[in-house]
Amino acid sequence: MKEASWNDCIGSNIARKISPDIKRAKSLMETARERIENVSKINEKNCNFVFEDYYTSLLELLQAITFEEGFNILNHVCLGYYLRDVLKREDLYLIFDDLRYKRNSLTYYGRRMEYEVAKQAIEKCKKLIDEIETFIG
Repeated sequence: MKEASWNDCIGSNIARKISPDIKRAKSLMETARERIENVSKINEKNCNFVFEDYYTSLLELLQAITFEEGFNILNHVCLGYYLRDVLKREDLYLIFDDLRYKRNSLTYYGRRMEYEVAKQAIEKCKKLIDEIETFIG
């Protein structure tokens, strides 16, 4: 079954209710913030790698929120639906889904982004990270 909503993710067990895991959430937040602190200055050679670091930090922060709220989500699609359907942030979901698509193209299909596209994607990641930080308890 292809998930199309948060309810589908719950129904297919891709998103599972768990006891809130504050310790795990805090650890993920620390890791995400440290990763961002250690990101290299972007250039044409490393832009795809810098994007991957920002995207990974974004994922870690999203997962931290879900662990705090008592959910374990097993894929990126359902993390997006959590943003859209639970947090009621369609605007953030649209940005996240675009970034997810770019990351999948890079990681699974070897489609490297042009420098300007990568720079724009990194800026979107930064914006999304700032927004996600407001949900962290």
